[in-house]
Amino acid sequence: MSAVFRFAGPKVLRAGLSILIVVTFTFVVLRASGDPALQILGPSARAPDLEAFRRHWGLDQPLYVQYVRYVLAALHCDFGNSMLAGKPALQLVFERAPLTLALMLPALALTMLIGIPVGAYAAMHRDTWVDRSVMMLTVFGFTVPSFVLGLLLILIFSVTLGLFPSGGADRPESFVLPVLTLGLGGAAIIARFTRSAMIEVLSQLYIVAASAKGVTWRQVVRHHAFPNAIIPVLTLFGLMLGGQVAGAVLVESVFGWPGIGQLLVVSVANRDLAVVQVILLLVALTMTSANLLIDLLYGVFDPRLRGTNSGSQ
Repeated sequence: MSAVFRFAGPKVLRAGLSILIVVTFTFVVLRASGDPALQILGPSARAPDLEAFRRHWGLDQPLYVQYVRYVLAALHCDFGNSMLAGKPALQLVFERAPLTLALMLPALALTMLIGIPVGAYAAMHRDTWVDRSVMMLTVFGFTVPSFVLGLLLILIFSVTLGLFPSGGADRPESFVLPVLTLGLGGAAIIARFTRSAMIEVLSQLYIVAASAKGVTWRQVVRHHAFPNAIIPVLTLFGLMLGGQVAGAVLVESVFGWPGIGQLLVVSVANRDLAVVQVILLLVALTMTSANLLIDLLYGVFDPRLRGTNSGSQ
């Protein structure tokens, strides 16, 4: 048990510290970026109304007092109310979450189903026209901004061909273009990373030794090269989970998708502090949890990462 704690304890503490840093940074920056009272009530609002608004939402208190109150309330799962809707911020985010997850999960699946096989295939055909073609496409995939890719897909498949709707979330076909926009960029990154990892593994001595023993190339790739190459790819995949939430902001804006991303844009524009803080906290939790899980899984599959002390007991 002590060996498990020594391995997992620092990682859990590091994840908690990362979340605290994100919460603190978001809290300070949002309050330094503008006055919510002026943004919501308008520049023509009277001074007594502005003061009453600030007093009602606790904005008249010193910043450190606001921060301590926010952290203590958050520890009890109270993240404040929306200044615009008057509802709990967490409730508003959870109301939009299913639509965002309906984009993210298929997009993540598309990312892995395209990126890993394409990258591995390019590595096994290194320096051929196949490899060069794949690399050219991946450069295009991860350099083109998601909103540009979304507009390009709308132009081709909606305006020109009329195959899919250009916006909204009222039909099953409405999912196709947003999912492609989110998934293709990630697939390009995964493909390049998988190719590099596969090329590095294929150059190792144990791969050469396995081939010299008469093991077929297919078996070498399947049982020796691919399992070792996929480990660093999983690390990148963990980082991309949070990135998908951030990418949804642009994609949902392009396609008029009523998810968390669109809610974030509206909330930032109106300085709706509680809602913005909940969404950014959700992104931080997603990224840190995914990376913590992957770190712990590394320890399960590779005992060397647990440290020499655990191995000696």
